[in-house]
Amino acid sequence: MKEDGQETPKTSSNSKSRGAVRSVDTYAAQCHNCMKWRVMATEEEYEEVRCKSSSVKFTCESKEGLTCDTPADIEYDSSRTWVIDKPGLPKTPRGFKRYLVLRRDFSKMDAYYISPTGKKFRTRNEVGAFIEANPEYKDVKLDDFNFTSPKVMEDTIPEEALKKATTAASGNGGSNKRSKIAKEEA
Repeated sequence: MKEDGQETPKTSSNSKSRGAVRSVDTYAAQCHNCMKWRVMATEEEYEEVRCKSSSVKFTCESKEGLTCDTPADIEYDSSRTWVIDKPGLPKTPRGFKRYLVLRRDFSKMDAYYISPTGKKFRTRNEVGAFIEANPEYKDVKLDDFNFTSPKVMEDTIPEEALKKATTAASGNGGSNKRSKIAKEEA
C-alpha cells in the first residue's frame, strides 16, 4: 500500500449524512523520509505534489517551516475514509475543475471534470469533443485529463458500510466484490 512513501491521499469524512455527496475534504501527502502525513493547504498544492511524485520525492522539508521532527498534520486512521491517488497524475488544466465523488457503497470514487463554462465531463472523449467545438480551449492538452479513480483504502471504510455490503451480497448470491472482501476479513 505505501510504496516509496509517495502516496498522495485524499480523505472523505465518514460523518456525511445518507444520500449526501461524499467528496474530498482534505488533501495530504506522505513524507518519503519519516512517513508522516502532511496536509496540503489547497487542491492546487496537492496536485503539484502528485504530478511530480513519480520523479520528486515529497519530504516534510518541502513545506516551509516543517521538518521530520514536526508532529504529523493528520494520522492515517478510520476516523475518515482515505483514498490514494495514483502518483504522477497530471495537474488539472487551468480553469477546469476535477471532482471526485465517493460512491454510496464506498466501492470507488468517480472522477469528473467541470469546464470553465460549467459543462461536466465523464470521459476523455467528451473533453475532446468540447475542446474541438470550442477553439478558445485549443491549447488545453487532452492528456492533462485523467479519469483514473483513487483507490479507496478498505481499512478506513466505515463498519456500517461493510455490513450493508455483506447484507446486500447475501441477498444476491454473494456476487458483490466488497462483501467477498468483508467475508474474507471476518
